[in-house]
Amino acid sequence: MTRVTPQLLLRAYAAGLFPMAESADNPELHWFDPPRRGILPLDGLHVPRRLARTIKAGRFRVSANQAFHAVIAGCAAPAPGRPNTWINDEIVALYTTLHRAGFAHSVESWDGEVLVGGLYGVALGGAYFGESMFSRATDASKVALVHLVARLRAAGFALLDTQFVTDHLARFGTVEIERAEYRRRLDAALALRPDWAAADPGPELDLLLGNRTGEP
Repeated sequence: MTRVTPQLLLRAYAAGLFPMAESADNPELHWFDPPRRGILPLDGLHVPRRLARTIKAGRFRVSANQAFHAVIAGCAAPAPGRPNTWINDEIVALYTTLHRAGFAHSVESWDGEVLVGGLYGVALGGAYFGESMFSRATDASKVALVHLVARLRAAGFALLDTQFVTDHLARFGTVEIERAEYRRRLDAALALRPDWAAADPGPELDLLLGNRTGEP
């Protein structure tokens, strides 16, 4: 079996593939290229009213790239309703290396000095490939997701890949597109050169909260 390296991982993302393990205890990685792909349109995020109020109230302090290893560890840890995850030691090592190289990024939600939620993914060109999120407090991961979209918009990204569509992500506007359409959008996004670090998500966050849906 070909050894998966960080460089191979980046080439796979650029070709439209992503890896997963069967379980945290299984060291083998498998490549996925589903016929229909989940994406969250950056101009189509739905923010429910209650979540918008939580964000405006500053219930959580939000940061980026301040606790990447803790975020991926939180995503890998068992949780109520999720006794097992697919994030094995190989995944942790690969994405930690990509983070150190500037390709993998996290968004964190804090309650004081305690990390209570977050998400991580890979940025390549103008595409961000979301990998996983976790929450230890109500709405913590949702707040991180809204902040992620604000940062991606501010930086000039064009594609937020969610891999699949879950009921949770669908509530935020995630949709499925055919593989050919995904590849077209991916190629266009890879040609862009956004600046994650220099982005100021504040103005875009204000716009997103102003465009919230009528959900309670």
